[in-house]
Order: sequence, then C-alpha cells, then structure tokens
Amino acid sequence: MKGMRPLRQWRTAIVLSVLISASCGRGSSEQAQPAIAVNVRTTTVTQQPFTETVGALGAVEASAGHIALLSAPAPTRVLQVLVAEGQRVARGSTLVVLEQTPFREAERSAAAKLNAAQRAYDRARTLSQAGILPRKDVEQAAADLAAARADLVAARRLTQLSVLRAPISGVVTRMSALLGASVDTNEPLVEIADPSALEVILGMTPADAGKVRIGNKVALRAGQNRSGEMLGTGTVKSVGAVVDSVSRNVSVRVVPPTTSRPMRIGETVYGDVAVATRAAVIVVPVEALVPEGDQFRVFIIDAKNVVHARPVIIGARDPRIAEVRSGLTAGERIVTYGAYGLEDGATVVPARQ
Repeated sequence: MKGMRPLRQWRTAIVLSVLISASCGRGSSEQAQPAIAVNVRTTTVTQQPFTETVGALGAVEASAGHIALLSAPAPTRVLQVLVAEGQRVARGSTLVVLEQTPFREAERSAAAKLNAAQRAYDRARTLSQAGILPRKDVEQAAADLAAARADLVAARRLTQLSVLRAPISGVVTRMSALLGASVDTNEPLVEIADPSALEVILGMTPADAGKVRIGNKVALRAGQNRSGEMLGTGTVKSVGAVVDSVSRNVSVRVVPPTTSRPMRIGETVYGDVAVATRAAVIVVPVEALVPEGDQFRVFIIDAKNVVHARPVIIGARDPRIAEVRSGLTAGERIVTYGAYGLEDGATVVPARQ
C-alpha cells in the first residue's frame, strides 16, 4: 500500500497538467478571435448657416377691432333668436330680439318726466321774470330739465340696444342666447368675428418669448406639431408683457400671410419663430448625438475605422440638426446612424454613401 501512494500522486499531477494546458489553450483561442465590426453610417462635419427657432402651439383668432361681443343692455328675457353659430351675417343684421316691454315702459316714463320737467322750468322762469321766484329756483328747474332729457336719451338708447344687431360683417362664432331665457348685462349672448382679418396667437414660455422680437418670421403649420401642412410664413406683430395666470404662457401675436388655404377661427396652428441666424457654425445631425448624463458625446472615426467618444457642447437645435459650440472641427468624420450602443475603441464598417 505504501508503494501505491507515489503512483497515485504521479497520475493526479498528469491530469492537472492536461487540464491546465487545455484551459490555457481555450483562453488563447478566445483572445485571438477578432472583434466584430459594427455597421454604421457616417458624415463629415461641416460649417454652414444655422437658424435658431423657437416652436410653440397656438390658435387662429380674429384681429383686434374685428371681433364684437354683444350682451343685453339690461336684465330681461330673450324673445327671438334669428341666427345660429357659424352663420355669416352682414353689418346691421338683426341677431337677437329681447323682450321689449320693460324698455318701452322705461322710455315712456322718461318722456313723461321730461314733459313735467319742461313745464316746471317754463313756470319757474315766468315767475322769476315776474319777481315772484328767486333765480336759484330757475337754475334748479333748468338742471332738472337737463337731467330729464339725458334720461330720455338713455332710455331710447336701451330700447335700440334691446334688439342685438351685428356691428360688423362676419361670422357668428358664439351664440348663447336661448329662446325665453332670462339674461342680464354680464352675460355675453353673441360673438361675431371677421374671418378676413385673422391673427395667430402662440403661447410660449417666458424664456422662449424673451428671445422673440417684433418682425421675426414664423413658419406656420396646421395641427399640433412640425409635421403638419405648411400654411405659409407670418410675421411677429407683438410679444405679450404679461404671463397668463392659467397657462403660465406669454402670448405672441403673429400676422399670417396669404396662406396656402383659408384658415379658420379657432384652428390649431404650430409656429416656428426664427429668432437668430448665424452665418457659419459647426452642425451635426441630431441622430449623431449620444446622451451622457446632462451632456452629449459623438463618435469620431479615425483612419482605421476605429471610433473614439468625444464630449461636445450643444447650442441650439432643430428636428434635424444641432449646433456644436465646442468639441468638433470641420472635416472630422463622425458616426450618425448606429451611434447608440457604440463603445469607445470599437471598429466600425461605414456604409457606402
């Protein structure tokens, strides 16, 4: 038994030696395998003009002075409704007739008071001329007569306003009058807007609105984003000085040009305001930017098609390209499509242009 122990130790040493050799062989084989090249698309960094834009959502509205809001001149009821929302009306057209009785009674009462005031004034003047009444009584009678005349004019005006007529030609954009309903002076009943005089009202954050100036050009598109139908290029008319308490936005008014098709009041429009143009800046496709925390990086390709990650500082950008303020120079080759997922030092296969 003592003679067998050295033999077993020798056999164990041989087995361990074979296993170690096999393991070393596999490691050498794995290290020898070449890295897999990644297929990508590339572009050469260039300098070119770049226009910085600020995008915002807005709506079409009638221009100031081309919209009218009508209400009852005094508490009453709705007697007739002669038009409907969306209907075109001419200036002077009758829209809504209110209950006439209270207005006509008020007019008759004012007329009676005027007659009484006129008689009182005539009597006071006659008695004053005869030396019976003092001059101050005549002056008081004259003041009462003037007040009665003013009351009659006001009563007649209310009677006229009890029939709501269109002050401008346009389209009925709101109709809230209901037949037989009670109304008061604080309740708007009819709104009319002139569809030939329109503006686009864009809602911007205070930061974006701070970049906008009167006269800036605005690319207008139908819908809620840049993919909508192109309507034309407008001009900034005014920039609001107050932040809306509800939306927290600033209103930017845009005068549209002759658009590719008529715009409708209330239509949603997206506007890109050109706030600055720089003659020659470094730009790259947006797809070349790879987020890295709060910053970005791009992948530079060397002569051996090996990529190297490089941090860049980005300025303004639009849906297609971004301004690079530092980190790149013109003439360098970078990865565009396929940049996501790349690692520094990887080998790539650029697609044929």
